[in-house]
Amino acid sequence: MDVSGVAAAQQACAVTRKPFGRMADGREVHEYTLAAGGLELRAIEFGGIVTALRVPDRAGRPANVVLGLPTLEDYEQRNPHLGTIVGRYANRIAHGRFTLDGQAIELARNEGANTLHGGARGFGRRWWEISPEAPAADGSVSLALRRVSDDGEEGFPGRLEVQVRYTLGPGAQWRIDYQACCDRATVVNLSHHDYFNLRGHGDVMAHRLLLPASHYCPVDESLIPLGIAPVADTPFDFRRPAAIGERIRAPHPQLLRARGYDHNWVLDADRPALAAGDGLRLSARLEDPQSGRCMEIFSTEPGVQFYSGNFLDGSLTGSSGQALRQGDGLCLETQHFPDSPNREGAFPSTRLAAGQVFRSSTVHRFGCLPPAPEPQGGPA
Repeated sequence: MDVSGVAAAQQACAVTRKPFGRMADGREVHEYTLAAGGLELRAIEFGGIVTALRVPDRAGRPANVVLGLPTLEDYEQRNPHLGTIVGRYANRIAHGRFTLDGQAIELARNEGANTLHGGARGFGRRWWEISPEAPAADGSVSLALRRVSDDGEEGFPGRLEVQVRYTLGPGAQWRIDYQACCDRATVVNLSHHDYFNLRGHGDVMAHRLLLPASHYCPVDESLIPLGIAPVADTPFDFRRPAAIGERIRAPHPQLLRARGYDHNWVLDADRPALAAGDGLRLSARLEDPQSGRCMEIFSTEPGVQFYSGNFLDGSLTGSSGQALRQGDGLCLETQHFPDSPNREGAFPSTRLAAGQVFRSSTVHRFGCLPPAPEPQGGPA
C-alpha cells in the first residue's frame, strides 16, 4: 500500500480515551474506544472488561451486542463476569485443588467447594495496564493489555506475565490474542466472558446457534465435568443451527442440573478454518433472525463453553437501564476444558512449563443475514 493508502486506512479507524470512574482504592479507570471496520469496542483497565461492542444490523443501524453494567462501582462489586478476561484458569477446578509435578496445589475457592474463573479475585477483578497501538495499514486498530500475576495469586504457582490484545479489523471482526509466560510450571486457561445479545435488547431465545461439536462434557451437581459424551439425540446437538429456546426447557437431566446450558463442547477436529495454516477454526456461529446480525467465532482452542445466562435473576440493572434476567445474554467462551488439571491424559493439558510461551487466539467475525423473503400472496 502506498503512503496515501496508509493515511486513508488510518483515517477509517480511531482510538479514544475518557475517564470511567475511580476504583475503591483510588485508582482512576479509563474507558478506551476502538473504532474500525464498522464496529466500535469499549474497554476499561479494571478486568480488561469490554463494556460495549456496537455492531450494525442488516439496515446499517448499530447497537450494543454485549451486556454491560452502568458504573465502575457495579463492575467492582456486583459483576457476574460480564465482559471480563477470565484467568488464571477459566471455568471450574474441582474442590479448588490439583496436583502439578507431584506437588499438591490448593486454590482459593469461590463457588462452593470449587474454584471458578481463577478465584474470588481472578483476572476479571484485577487491574490491567492498557496501551493503544498505532493504527495498522490494513485499517485495524488495537489495544495491548498487560498484567503480572504474582506467584501464589489465588493459590496458582509461578509469576505469570500476561499480555492480551484486542484488535478491531480488518473488516467487521474483533480478534483477541492471548500470550503468557511463567517462571515455574503452572496451569493456564484464558478466555473472555462476554454475554452476547445480537438483537441488542430483549432475550436471546430466538437466536440460532451452531456448534461444530459431536461431543460435550456432562456435569455433576456442582457443574464439574463427568467426562465426555456424544451430543446425538440430546438437546446438546447444535451441529445444525437451532434456536436457543427450542430445547432449553426439555426435561433432560443435564439441563435441569445446570438450569439451562452451562457446558463445555468438545469441538470437532475437522471443523472449517478461518484461513489456511492460521490454526483458527470455527467454534460457533450465532445469528439473530430479527436484526439480521450474525457472528462466527474462530479459535485455536479445543473447546467452547456455552452458557445461557442461567443465573441472571433480575437483581442487576444493565447499562441499557433494564433488569438483566435469565436468557438476556449468552456466553460462548473459547477455552480448554473445565477441570483439566485433574484430568491429565483424558482432557487436553493446560500445563505451562517454566519459560514456555502460552498462545491462544479467538476471532469474532460479524456479518448480516439476507432479508427474509416477502410472503407470497395467494391465488388471484
